[in-house]
Amino acid sequence: MNTEYRNKLFNRIKDVFEKEETQEQQAFLQAREVFNTYQRDTFNVARQVVERSYPKDDVATLRKFKKKYGDPCDVVAKDKCFYFAHNEDVDEDGDQTETKSHFDFGLYGNLNGNEYGGSRDSEHFAHAYYREELKANGCNPDILAQQNGKDDNPHKTKHVEANNKFLGKSTSQYSSDDSAIGLTKTFNTPFYLDVIGTSHCRSRAIACTKDEYNIFLMWRSAKAKVVSTHQTWIDSITKQTDQLKIGLKAYRYLSEGIELAKELGIELDEAELVRTNSTGLTIYNPSNLASMIKGMKNKTQTREDKIKARLQYEKQSVN
Repeated sequence: MNTEYRNKLFNRIKDVFEKEETQEQQAFLQAREVFNTYQRDTFNVARQVVERSYPKDDVATLRKFKKKYGDPCDVVAKDKCFYFAHNEDVDEDGDQTETKSHFDFGLYGNLNGNEYGGSRDSEHFAHAYYREELKANGCNPDILAQQNGKDDNPHKTKHVEANNKFLGKSTSQYSSDDSAIGLTKTFNTPFYLDVIGTSHCRSRAIACTKDEYNIFLMWRSAKAKVVSTHQTWIDSITKQTDQLKIGLKAYRYLSEGIELAKELGIELDEAELVRTNSTGLTIYNPSNLASMIKGMKNKTQTREDKIKARLQYEKQSVN
């Protein structure tokens, strides 16, 4: 089997891996839907908190002053990120303590409460959230998951920059900047509120209750879960494709690759691949390799299912 056929087989099978409805894929899709609900409901809580501190009447009055007196009264702006804080906790001496964090409702908003940190996680979320749109436009939305734990490199940088460009990410270092375009702007637009202040994110903390603060934390956790479930899903695909590469390299005959595809439940287009009648043996028996690859997904199997799968694999190995 030559390199051309190996690549065709690999790409065809990999495409199936990515589209297959596995537990890992469904967990990611569900996390994304759950986040959408949290985003809507939590922003409504944020609206109540912000408007409690900055009443609409005060905002309207200050806008009148700006119109009358100009820049000296330019203290109202729309923002999608906020510092929320509560004082309902106490320290070991029984004194009240402030609990504060930064919450950004934008597509590239942080996942760690740091206004200027955690950009890779923010990008990972944005790419995962708009995964289908990025794929449809020839981008690689899975690049950060695939490169997880690796140092920055030209391959990684190229794909990350292409994703961010397609999504219309702002180049500003400030999370409150509203120069985003495209899908980023579409995502961000519904989540702006009028805030009184003169600095980015109007850094003076806005008071909220502890219950409201915990709602903001749960929303941020839901956003982080989109990233973690996407990472788990892509990890499962990567493990499968890595094993697939090893197996295909070991095959000498195209018929073995086609047999592997069939063992994985994949129907190949015969017009795309030229089938041979060779029956040569290789280190990676197609049936055994298929079982190994199948075992790299749907990781929430019961203990009984795992034992059954292992016994079946060992039986095939003996045969």
